[in-house]
Amino acid sequence: MGVGPDRSGRSGRSGRSDRSDRSEQRWQWQFAQALARAEPGEDLLAVGADLEPATLVSAYRCGLFPMGLGERGAPPIGWWSPDPRGVLLPGQVRVSRSLRKSLRLFDIRVDTAFSEVMALCADPSREGRWITPEMTAAYTRLHELGWAHSVEAWRGGELLGGLYGLALGGLFAGESMFHLATDASKCALVGLTELVFDDGDPRRIVDVQWATPHLASLGVCEMARSEYLARLERSLPLPLPPAFDR
Repeated sequence: MGVGPDRSGRSGRSGRSDRSDRSEQRWQWQFAQALARAEPGEDLLAVGADLEPATLVSAYRCGLFPMGLGERGAPPIGWWSPDPRGVLLPGQVRVSRSLRKSLRLFDIRVDTAFSEVMALCADPSREGRWITPEMTAAYTRLHELGWAHSVEAWRGGELLGGLYGLALGGLFAGESMFHLATDASKCALVGLTELVFDDGDPRRIVDVQWATPHLASLGVCEMARSEYLARLERSLPLPLPPAFDR
């Protein structure tokens, strides 16, 4: 039981239950209501709900994502839609000369070590850690259903960097990244953009939630929530990139 993507990247796979359909529709309505009430510059839009697949997919389709409000990401669950939003767009990725050299040192792979990527992103020793065991279980379930994916940077048979997130049509919603070697997470992110933007369609988006100096160096820009939501609406009907269409 649960939700899974069809071949276009839209919600729905033959055999999904009517109950899942109704649940997703119900959450989409509630998240849409939260967005309608949001004030400019307000990031946290709702509190509560659960981490079931239908809830999570509905949230991302509406432009929200979960992060716990308690210590180290503990409950209650907050539902966030940053204003402004950090995004990477086609044609805006910046790769420095030094990063280009680093890219030659890594092998970029997709979905060969999703559990390991999640575990390293959730490492309790990381500053600002927010990924709880409940979050790990929820996104692992999304991975099993074909929604969540990992992009990994390998060298010499060792996983040294990576990220995970959701692929929904023309959107890749990044959740977290890690590195165990210099530039490994940056190389994974560049590898992700090459996969997502491969067809050159300007409607595709890589969502990074909040822009940071680290991400800005790669071309991440900020846009108002209203613009992000308009772009999201145009992006979702697109087909999945081949790397995530499984």
